Amino acid sequence: MSKVLVIAAHPDDELLGCGGALIRHADQGDEVQSIIMCEGESLRYAGQEVHQHEATAEAAEIIGISKTNRFDFPDQKLDKFSLVELITPIEKVVDGFRPDIVYIQFGGDINRDHALTFEAANIALRPTADSVREIYTFYTVGSTELKTPGEFNPNVWVDIEDQVERKIQAFSCYTSEIREYPHPRSLEGIRNVAAFYGNQCCLRYAEAFMLMRKIARKQP
Repeated sequence: MSKVLVIAAHPDDELLGCGGALIRHADQGDEVQSIIMCEGESLRYAGQEVHQHEATAEAAEIIGISKTNRFDFPDQKLDKFSLVELITPIEKVVDGFRPDIVYIQFGGDINRDHALTFEAANIALRPTADSVREIYTFYTVGSTELKTPGEFNPNVWVDIEDQVERKIQAFSCYTSEIREYPHPRSLEGIRNVAAFYGNQCCLRYAEAFMLMRKIARKQP
């Protein structure tokens, strides 16, 4: 059994980027936890009741996430905090959970919260975090593709043919985030992105990642 951690800036980023891979991990008996940096409501949904915390919990149950660590930083305001303030809570989770495999958002993303989450996680996951064997960055549907020029060049693909419908089911919990097709964050759009990355390596559906670091540690 491996311990798997996903670090995401906003509610729903965790499943848009690697929901299928996380379902695979959970199905094979791995323990999966998540970190959600921001509360995801205060900017776009001020004064509305979109129930992001409830949606995150419902999606986590579908995915198989055993614990969600919510830090509730204000949405789109991570740049108002020092890097140390962002790193410290991540380090506490890493030290307590001791993950083997970590997924984090791609650092070249157009969204500033995503980029800062990557920067803080990268420091928190430096090799002194001695449990970590593998670190991958993921593509966030509806955000990463907006960066020009695009810099996300995957070198790892994960077959999610058996998980793609559950990934879409989990995203459906976030009713405030679903858009009409052909928006990439429509239900059909998410399936199309999975098909696009699957076609790159002769699979029906896949999620794509960039391997950031892999350390073959000696066995205890």
